[in-house]
Amino acid sequence: MEADNTINQTKLKFQSFLLTLNYDIATMARMVDISAKPVIMREATAEGSIILKKETIDAIRGKRIEKGDVVEVSRLAGIMAAKRTSEIIPLCHNIPIESVDVDISETDTGMKVTCRVVGEAKTGVEMEALTATSAALLSIWDMVKKYEKDADGQYPSTKITEIRVTRKVKMR
Repeated sequence: MEADNTINQTKLKFQSFLLTLNYDIATMARMVDISAKPVIMREATAEGSIILKKETIDAIRGKRIEKGDVVEVSRLAGIMAAKRTSEIIPLCHNIPIESVDVDISETDTGMKVTCRVVGEAKTGVEMEALTATSAALLSIWDMVKKYEKDADGQYPSTKITEIRVTRKVKMR
């Protein structure tokens, strides 16, 4: 009887504590239920850019980056990130990815990454395309940061920009 009393008192204290936090169970984070949705082929393309110094772009083109081939390593980073999106984005569904294409090209001001993801699932693959694009761009930055720093160790001109979904398709 005394144990039940202690449990009830503990429950009341916890409920009182939650009320003081203005806690509302209706606002808790949760994964969206997609169980009633049909499985269909889905495709998404995302892109983004990184602004780099001209000398860094020349070094990438000439394959003179100490860490290795920036384009190939960053392409692999993008593919790996797409496959692990649900581990990075907390409420993102773990969906089967059937294809990831990562294109990395030189621009006048840096590098552009375009990622296309295809999968057969109940929900879209936009997050996978965005994650792949972001990871590829971050990998580029990581590989060239030595060349981008100024005398104070800062990055005054390096910038990741314009990450966005450019295409989303549901193939019914």
